Amino acid sequence: MTAEHKEKKDRKEPGYRDINERLGDYDEVERILEPDEVIEQAERCMSCGTPFCHGYACPLANIIPETNELIMEDRWEEALELMLSTHPFPEFTARICPALCEGSCVKGINEQPVAIRQIEKMIVEKGFFEGWVKPRPPEKRRPESVAVIGSGPAGLAAADRLNKLGFKVTVYEKDLNPGGLLLYGIPNFKLDKGIVKRRLDLMSAEGIVFEPGVNVGIDISYNYLKRRFSAVLLTGGTQLPRDLDIPGRDLDGIIFAMQFLKAQNKRIVGEPLTPEENITVRDKKVVIIGGGDTGSDCLGTALRQGAEEVYQLEILPRLPEERPEGNPWPLWPKIDRQSSSHLEGGIRRWSVTTKKFVGDDQGRLKSLQCCEVEWVDKDGRMMPVEKESTDFTIEADLAILAMGFLGPGPDPLADQLGLERDQSSNLFVDDNYMTSSPGIFSAGDMARGQSLVVRAMADGKSAADHIKEYIDKM
Repeated sequence: MTAEHKEKKDRKEPGYRDINERLGDYDEVERILEPDEVIEQAERCMSCGTPFCHGYACPLANIIPETNELIMEDRWEEALELMLSTHPFPEFTARICPALCEGSCVKGINEQPVAIRQIEKMIVEKGFFEGWVKPRPPEKRRPESVAVIGSGPAGLAAADRLNKLGFKVTVYEKDLNPGGLLLYGIPNFKLDKGIVKRRLDLMSAEGIVFEPGVNVGIDISYNYLKRRFSAVLLTGGTQLPRDLDIPGRDLDGIIFAMQFLKAQNKRIVGEPLTPEENITVRDKKVVIIGGGDTGSDCLGTALRQGAEEVYQLEILPRLPEERPEGNPWPLWPKIDRQSSSHLEGGIRRWSVTTKKFVGDDQGRLKSLQCCEVEWVDKDGRMMPVEKESTDFTIEADLAILAMGFLGPGPDPLADQLGLERDQSSNLFVDDNYMTSSPGIFSAGDMARGQSLVVRAMADGKSAADHIKEYIDKM
C-alpha cells in the first residue's frame, strides 16, 4: 500500500479526569495515553524529513526522532536510555513543559504536531514501572566537592550532572524540603509531589547529599563553604515578584501568587503553616491579576478550595486561536491556550487593567476598580491606554498578584560577596556561568531571569560542565 493510501493518523491527547471528580481533590488531572496510542504518535514522527524539534527547539537537545523510532521497534528500554542521555528528569517536563519541541514539529506545518510530551511521559513512567530507572552512582569518585545552593530545576539538574561526573555534591535548600519550584510552586494537580520525591530519593541513593532547612549566608557562611568545596553554584531562582503600585495596595487581602500556591503545596506535603501563611479562599470572591501559567495555577487551586467566584484578569489582549501571519513555523506559536484550570471554571478577561483597590472601614479589600485598555504604538513601543467609559468594579475578598517576577531579589550569600548583577538585577555570569567572584557560579532563573523549567534544567547541566572545566584547571 502506498503512503498516499495509508490511513491518516491524527494527534492524540489523553484528556483530563472528569471535572467533578478532579475539583474534589488535588491529584494530577491529566490522563496518560495507552501504549498503542503512543506508538501511533511515534509513527507520525517518521514522516519528518528534517527535524526541528530537538536541534532547534528543545533546550536540552533531546534526540526525539531516534527515540520515537526505538518505540516503534518495541525497544522501550533503549528509548529510555537515549532520552536519559540528554534529559535528567523527563518525568517533570512530561507534565509541566509547554513542549517547545511540539511548536517546531514539522507536522505542525500542515496539521497537528506529534504529541511528543505524551511520548516522553509514557517512556519514563514505563521505565520506573519496569525498574529500568534505578540508582546509578558514578563508578569513580573524584576528591573534589561542589555545593549547589537551591534545589529547584536548575539546582537539581546541575547536582545530577556533577554527581555523574564523579564529584561529591551537597545541595542546600532554605525550605524544609528539597524540590524548590517543583515542590512548592507548581500545583499538585499538575505535578504530583510523589513524583518529585521519587526523583529526590533516587538522587540521594546515587550519592547526592541534601541539606534542607539551611539558608546559606545566614545559617552557614561563605567561609564555611570555601573550606569544604572547590566550587559553589547558586540556583536560587527568581524570588522578587512584580508588584502593583496603585491606590489601596496596603489593604489586607492582597497577596502574591507564590504565597497562595506555596501554602497549598505545604498542606500537600504535610508541612506546618504559620497563621500568616494559612491562606484559603473557601466561599470567597477572588480576583487573580495576571493571565499566565502562574495565574492559571492560582485559578485551579482557588476552585479546589471552594472559592465562591474567581476572576482572572490579563492586561494583554487575547491571543488568536491559530498562528498569526507574523508568527510562522518553526517559531513558538503565540496562540491562546486553555489550561485544565481554565476548563474548570472562573471568568477570564483580557485587555483589562486594575486602577484601584477599594477597602472597607476595617482596611480589608472589598473590590477592584478596573477598566479596559487598548494597545497603541508609542514611539515604536506598544503601550496600554485606558479606553473611555469602560470602568467597572469587581467585588473581591482576596486579590492574588500573578504578574511574574523582577529578579532574584536579595540573596544573603550573593549580597555578602557583592556579586555583580545585570540591568535586570539577575546575577551577572560570563559565558562559563561564573559570577564576578571566582569559583562562584550561577544558573537558571537567578542568572537568566524568569524562564521555563526546561531552560533552567539545561542551564544547570551546562553550568555543571563548566564547573568541571574550572576545577580541572585548579
